Amino acid sequence: MKVLAILGSPRKNGNSEVLAQTVAEKIAEKRDAEIEYLRTHKLEISGCIGCNGCEKTGMCVIKDDMIDIYEKVDQADIILLATPIYFYGPSSQIKAVIDRFQARWSRKYMLKIRYRQQDKRIGCLLSTAATQGKKLSDGSILAAKSFFDAIDVEYGGACTIRGVDEKGAFSEKKDQIQESKKFASDIADQL
Repeated sequence: MKVLAILGSPRKNGNSEVLAQTVAEKIAEKRDAEIEYLRTHKLEISGCIGCNGCEKTGMCVIKDDMIDIYEKVDQADIILLATPIYFYGPSSQIKAVIDRFQARWSRKYMLKIRYRQQDKRIGCLLSTAATQGKKLSDGSILAAKSFFDAIDVEYGGACTIRGVDEKGAFSEKKDQIQESKKFASDIADQL
């Protein structure tokens, strides 16, 4: 079993990355899974240019680091999108990755090509934010649900942690750490 954690923070070992590590490690512990962390801020990822080239082939015409990401996502059994929340949405790094999966949406809905449809795969959103807004994660959850639908991955829910701003703040929140481990355990039990 493979767990792919797509890290959307430019801050190494920031709160969303530590959240992703906590969740991924708990899943791996329960399911004897292999974990891969993908730091998007170190990759060359162009934004979607809306050219509709993917409607013809199901493949994106832009040749950058997304080529490897498509392959890693295709091979993963559990996909964790980890992002800090900026202005009630995902980071620009995660949003660029999601937008580039327009090619997989085209493959599924325009060309009627499905991949690993018979396999149960799960995708989850992991987010951290400094503020406590009531609808703080709504935009990111909708983007994650759409992303997972495009790649034929069941949406497994979101673990959203609020009130963590400074680097290391999540590591000091015992209740939220336990909450994230419970979330991970529930995800592991679904497979």
